[in-house]
Amino acid sequence: MAFSEFRPLDEKSLIEYIKAVPALYSKLGNNLDDLKVQEVGDGNLNFVYIVVAPGGSFVIKQALPYIRCIGESWPMTKERAYFEAVALKEQGRLSPEHVPEVYHFDRTMSLIGMRYLEPPHIILRKGFIAGVEYPLLAEHMSEFMAKTLYFTSLLYRSTTEHKRDVAEFCGNVELCRHTAQVVFSDPYKVFQYNRWTSPHLDRDAEAVREDNVLKLEVAELKSKFCERAQALIHGDLHTGSVMVTRESTQVIDPEFAFYGPMGFDIGAFVGNLILAFFAQDGHADQVNDRKTYKEWILRTIEETWNLFHKKFIALWDEHKDGSGEAYLPAIYNNPELQQLVQKKFMEDLFHDTLGFGAAKMIRRIVGVAHVEDLESITDASRRADCEHRALEVAKLLLKERRKFHAITEVISAIKKFQ
Repeated sequence: MAFSEFRPLDEKSLIEYIKAVPALYSKLGNNLDDLKVQEVGDGNLNFVYIVVAPGGSFVIKQALPYIRCIGESWPMTKERAYFEAVALKEQGRLSPEHVPEVYHFDRTMSLIGMRYLEPPHIILRKGFIAGVEYPLLAEHMSEFMAKTLYFTSLLYRSTTEHKRDVAEFCGNVELCRHTAQVVFSDPYKVFQYNRWTSPHLDRDAEAVREDNVLKLEVAELKSKFCERAQALIHGDLHTGSVMVTRESTQVIDPEFAFYGPMGFDIGAFVGNLILAFFAQDGHADQVNDRKTYKEWILRTIEETWNLFHKKFIALWDEHKDGSGEAYLPAIYNNPELQQLVQKKFMEDLFHDTLGFGAAKMIRRIVGVAHVEDLESITDASRRADCEHRALEVAKLLLKERRKFHAITEVISAIKKFQ
């Protein structure tokens, strides 16, 4: 069977494809006896197959030319698979402990073959719903974000290197446009695909659409998202894009990757932790009130930012005399000035993180695609109560983000709404 043009694969045709690709066939020990293929794509966009044989295993991910959860009425370029493969390889080079290895990429078929993250790895979001603590999560995620963001920025790289890769990822414009639409536009207007827990949140959704201050702040964030090529960002770094065990943390699915503002990645992760925090009351029962778990989530939020800050500054200090062209050593060579520059940079990044994180929270409550943390709360009034409090925190963080100067102040603000 020839695969010279794009076609969506099913389980049968996937087996034929594997036979035709030595890089994949060899990963199974060149033996397809007792082969098991399972389609597990529970996301919004792609087909995902787990392929397991006695001799080995891998995952196949194939992009479709439309949004899977909506259908062919909402087209989506399958070229996103190319940018995902490039981002996986680059982020894997920079943070190999936390990114699965890519075995094969086929641009014609929009298909990636990569390491299978075997059980007990699960999607982090599902771990939050189950109330599982991950003691290394903040350590690992801060490491991944510090390395991937620092080493792809002008703090480390020359302008020539940076511009070359910015130009490459400009090709992922359709997914950038999609993100800008669903995060910064759709929740703030009447849109056919928006939804929320109705009628409970009807007034909340209307309040978002009528809040002029909120719209002004969102416009500024949208401008930064579209215009600031600060570093190679994952572009969709929520808790559904992370797989975990108690010892391992793996970042997957960077198909929205491009050169954008660092705070968009950090904010996406932190914002989803805040959503997980507010969802806990909807999962509490007589056996477990989830109060201890909520405290762990808040500690993880605090530790993620503090560890990221520490690691990022350490990388900056280590390479401050290198080839990075953001702050030339000939100008910024005295320690006092270096500290002032770093303080300003990290304060701005902190405020970006809060703003982008809040925007991601809002879109998950009154926009098109929601989160399982909240959606899995079956009692509508209980779910709406969790969502309302999360929405209030998000609006506060977005509009007042510049008034926060430490992550402890953010934690205190969250606690006032619990």
